[in-house]
Amino acid sequence: MPALNVEFSDRELEDLRQIAKERGTSMKALVREAAAADIARHRALQEGAEVFRRFFRAHADEFAAAFPDDEPPTRGEGRAA
Repeated sequence: MPALNVEFSDRELEDLRQIAKERGTSMKALVREAAAADIARHRALQEGAEVFRRFFRAHADEFAAAFPDDEPPTRGEGRAA
């Protein structure tokens, strides 16, 4: 299995030791679980953003009609440069 060396400050390392001890797990397992949780969170956020983008594209005309003041000006409209 591939491995990764990670450097921590003395304070961070001591905090990790304490948390691992409180949870009854190893530091290695604690860090692996934290990384796995962050990866899962990141993937969920990416998937959620894509669902939102698809929904917004599918309903863009409805949003434009409901919130006309929030629509960007079309070419030729708006302030002069």
